[in-house]
Amino acid sequence: MPQLTLPAGYKALLGVKETEQAIIRIKEFFQLALSTELNLTRVTAPLFVPRGKGLNDDLNGIERPVHFPVKDLNEEELEIVHSLAKWKRVKVSDLALPPGFGIYTDMNAIRADEELDNIHSLYVDQWDWELAMEEQDRTIDFLKDIVRKIYRCLKRTEFFVYDNYPIITPSLPQEITFVHAEDLYHQWPTLTAKERENEAAKKWGAVFIIGIGYALADGNLHDGRAPDYDDWITETGNGKRGLNGDLLVWNSVLGQSLELSSMGVRVSAASMTEQLAYRNCPERASLYFHSRLLSGSLVQTAGGGIGQSRLCMFFLRKAHIGETQVSVWPQSMIADCSKAGIPLL
Repeated sequence: MPQLTLPAGYKALLGVKETEQAIIRIKEFFQLALSTELNLTRVTAPLFVPRGKGLNDDLNGIERPVHFPVKDLNEEELEIVHSLAKWKRVKVSDLALPPGFGIYTDMNAIRADEELDNIHSLYVDQWDWELAMEEQDRTIDFLKDIVRKIYRCLKRTEFFVYDNYPIITPSLPQEITFVHAEDLYHQWPTLTAKERENEAAKKWGAVFIIGIGYALADGNLHDGRAPDYDDWITETGNGKRGLNGDLLVWNSVLGQSLELSSMGVRVSAASMTEQLAYRNCPERASLYFHSRLLSGSLVQTAGGGIGQSRLCMFFLRKAHIGETQVSVWPQSMIADCSKAGIPLL
């Protein structure tokens, strides 16, 4: 059943019409800041890709993509993207972009198996970005540098919102904190991964959790990651692994953490082969994307996604992602939100 948090005494700071206008302004401001900070060129993106090519994001490997046959393609099956994690690397490689330059795009997806709540929707909209890099930059320091650049964009956007809507005061800390998922486990070993995220976000305000996808000391994953785009298996020192992570902020409206972005240094041929074996799916190596990577025709990149509706939800102090995007919700959730003063779009 859908899980819903209804903050006591919630009242939207902006009306529906003003919210719609604010969404446009925030998106325009942030994407310009992001493209400038990371040297990204905007490109158009697909809504669907061919099945069986390995181009779609497999997420945790259990979510079912929406798919359909196409009459003029001899009933070939296409599937709606989950994200563009692998497609972007192909695009950057085909554009022959030099290291230090990349692309970003508006990604629209359908995730039919999403568990609906205040921050999860069937409809996903995010800025997907991908940056060409040097092989020698496959380091934690390089990843942290990118995270800090993205965080500067968040800080500038926060001031932009405050400058235009003074009722919404800034809350982000001056700097973002970096912590490895393994360290979070040892700090709060009796808590679930989600509970550890809540504690970390509440403590630091903004945190980047490194190492998402490899098993922790207790044998469990902090969170799932597909084995063929982010590098989460490379050893980075002190017995820790992972060149990827999630950027979380403290959501004071809901009293919990809010993931705004997931990103990482992408797999090399060696690390992808190791991760495919770790997840018991080595047969993927024969797919289109994987074959290109193994043959050396894909450049080394870093990349990620930044949730557009979630970002607007955070900056506008909304209680439900349905206040910053239009989607479909269970009737019970619509009724409960209405009673709680949460106006879904």
